Amino acid sequence: QVQLVESGGGLVQAGGSLRLSCAASGRTFSSYAMGWFRQAPGKEREFVAHITARNYNTYYADSVKGRFTISRDNAKNTVYLQMNSLKPEDTAVYYCAGRLGLNYGLESMSRVNDYDYWGQGTQVTVSS
Repeated sequence: QVQLVESGGGLVQAGGSLRLSCAASGRTFSSYAMGWFRQAPGKEREFVAHITARNYNTYYADSVKGRFTISRDNAKNTVYLQMNSLKPEDTAVYYCAGRLGLNYGLESMSRVNDYDYWGQGTQVTVSS
């Protein structure tokens, strides 16, 4: 069974940066498309970023575009989320998720139910 473990969260001031990591236990990590989601108290889990299995194409929610960068290192079975220019509105628990990299439609990448594996989450708090 594939397991995902996030790390790198913490408390930062507005305008600061953090880099989140998600380590995968599976041997077939390179075959999985990966995403980052976040969830604040009382709110639904929302899409943040996605990276495909092939070609490493990336996609972002409008709220983080230009500030966040998703990347992956298949040799290390790890996906990253570099977060710059952080805002208090970015405060949430951040989750990584994975799914087999089939030929999904573009709309599918932001759907929680279309992912098979989830990490436990890591807290990101941005102070004003």
